[in-house]
Amino acid sequence: MSRRNRPLFFAVLASLTLAPASCTLSEAARADAGFAAGTTVLFQGDSITDAGRSRQPEHADTPNESRGLGRGYASIAAASILTEAAPADVEVFNRGVSGNKVFQLAERWQRDCLDLRPDVVSVLIGVNDIWHTRNGSYDGTPAVYERDYDALLQRTREALPDVQLVVCEPFVLMCGAVDKSWFPEFDEYRAASRRVAAKHDAVFVPFHSVFTEALAHHPAKHWARDGVHPTRAGAALMAKAWLESVAHSR
Repeated sequence: MSRRNRPLFFAVLASLTLAPASCTLSEAARADAGFAAGTTVLFQGDSITDAGRSRQPEHADTPNESRGLGRGYASIAAASILTEAAPADVEVFNRGVSGNKVFQLAERWQRDCLDLRPDVVSVLIGVNDIWHTRNGSYDGTPAVYERDYDALLQRTREALPDVQLVVCEPFVLMCGAVDKSWFPEFDEYRAASRRVAAKHDAVFVPFHSVFTEALAHHPAKHWARDGVHPTRAGAALMAKAWLESVAHSR
């Protein structure tokens, strides 16, 4: 880590996990945030969630295991969650898979979601649903994305009636692989994710809006060098937004 980046990293880390004891969440507050004792939290999505997680069963199938959680926002959010609860109280899993689109989530949903019986299911999906149409490897549309996403969350609600759903807004930044030609179509995917969240009473995490506001402080490449995959700073910003959105929804 460069000397220039150290202050930002430690400031973000402190804001997420290192509050003094007098500011830590009470057991009641943890319950309000969805992280009561015994809660299982599942992060799902594509490469942004995957973030290099280990697929080895001893890592992937062990809750709260750092290699199984990857190096992205899910891991940073999990660290904060587990700061407020003993590992035996809360279990966090990451089942993101690089390259996935909504229909590919559905293909593995029984194994990688429903069989885990999670209490909280967080989904970030959408960037590949547009990106892969641009390189000719997929023929999806915003309407297909919304239809498939709606069906996936309906299936989840039917199997897990008491689950807390968290729908994360897909995001891009204008740099690297992303240019003006992505818009306004990409905004249709963002709008679809918001509609699906509202329909299924899910917490909505406005990642694209969060990054747009963050551009006032640092350029796009600071947050995601290729416009899609977050840097460490971008992942920390996402984790903070995720935690705040879930806490404020309760």
